[in-house]
Amino acid sequence: MLSKEGLPGWLDPVVRAAETVRPTQLSRFLPPADGAGRQSAVLILFGDGRSEGPDGGEAGRGPELLLMERAGSLRSHPGQPAFPGGALDPEDGDPRGDGPLRAALREAEEETGLDPSGVQLFGVLPKLYIPVSGFVVTPVLAWWREPTPVGVVDPAETARVFKVPVADLTDPANRVTTIHPSGHRGPAFLVESALVWGFTAGIIDRLLHFAGWERPWDREKQVPLDWRA
Repeated sequence: MLSKEGLPGWLDPVVRAAETVRPTQLSRFLPPADGAGRQSAVLILFGDGRSEGPDGGEAGRGPELLLMERAGSLRSHPGQPAFPGGALDPEDGDPRGDGPLRAALREAEEETGLDPSGVQLFGVLPKLYIPVSGFVVTPVLAWWREPTPVGVVDPAETARVFKVPVADLTDPANRVTTIHPSGHRGPAFLVESALVWGFTAGIIDRLLHFAGWERPWDREKQVPLDWRA
């Protein structure tokens, strides 16, 4: 299900990063050695951000990522911006094989309405762990070869669906450090009227770094979180 054929050149650094990055370079939270945790996957979907302009030519904001905001009523990570994704279902197949790839596409279709036939999967990152919810997450990298309309499919799951230009994610003015009352500090992004933080921001931060896209930013610019976060 994975193919690097025909990818745009600007994705080459992401391909190289996926092939070389080690789990400990992405997060200090790794899957439990005893195999505990609920297997899940997220879709990290890159698009070129192009659309037809008013004069018939191509217009756009450059390469972008697809994100969604989880509904505030959800039990796990309510209200947080996130990559589309969720837990594996039995029909997705082997969690050690193609199961996470199928789950990432299925969940993205269910949450955003995208057509998976226009999505090209080209890599996976090492499995990571979210202790607060017990999820073992496989990040699946993809290229939006043929973009289709997206939006909220089920308001009980998704509050909104939005795209973020990579240029906005690399802009130092949009980068902050979140401070949780527990003392945990983490990278975050102020983009598209949203604070992207937690697991999702951590993955984006590491991708930008290992792809060589990161620009120096003020790590002392802080945004406090509360205990509900």
